[in-house]
Amino acid sequence: MATIEAFSLVVLLSGKGSNLQAILNAIREQKLHAKVSLVVSDQAQAQGLMIAKNAGIATVLLSKNDYPERENFDRALIREIEKHTHDLVVLAGFMRILSNTFVQHFAGKLINIHPSLLPAFKGLHTHRRVLDAQQKIHGCSVHYVSAELDGGPVIAQAHCKVSQQDNEQSLNNKVQSLEHQLYPKVIQWIIEKRVCLQDDKLIIEPPIQEHELAKFSE
Repeated sequence: MATIEAFSLVVLLSGKGSNLQAILNAIREQKLHAKVSLVVSDQAQAQGLMIAKNAGIATVLLSKNDYPERENFDRALIREIEKHTHDLVVLAGFMRILSNTFVQHFAGKLINIHPSLLPAFKGLHTHRRVLDAQQKIHGCSVHYVSAELDGGPVIAQAHCKVSQQDNEQSLNNKVQSLEHQLYPKVIQWIIEKRVCLQDDKLIIEPPIQEHELAKFSE
């Protein structure tokens, strides 16, 4: 009997790799029916590279010093990814703005998680900006990637309350807890073909119900 190949993920990261670890945990717990075939980082000191190596996953380091022009970096990144099986490219704290060349190459197979309730608070320092704006609700968003910074159709969001006692670190902890629950769930929905992007239009069938989304309980 022929075996079914596991759904292959390529993960791009720049830092600690906490979302990579959450994905690997979900795979180990059989909540996510996938494998990570490659982890790529643009930072030599990224802890996520060590997480991948300890898990026996192939890793690649691409330094911006070797590719000072963004287009050249992204073409090199495409070449590295194409050497490995990949059904989905997962951005997990990859702190580079990707070119349209890269985004178009992986159109419909490229997702990101962002620490805000998009379209609000695109870009960096979201927790500080949420506090400065005196928002009562914060959270994270998983979205398909477009050429626009933190743009592209939002697949799902998870929310948490912002209390008067919160600071940047406490909000970071709350939102990361949400991310670690939400990202593997969304990836599994994509594997199940419940979520897809067709002609730049987000298709979710059946619709996501409230109880399916990760929630932060204080």
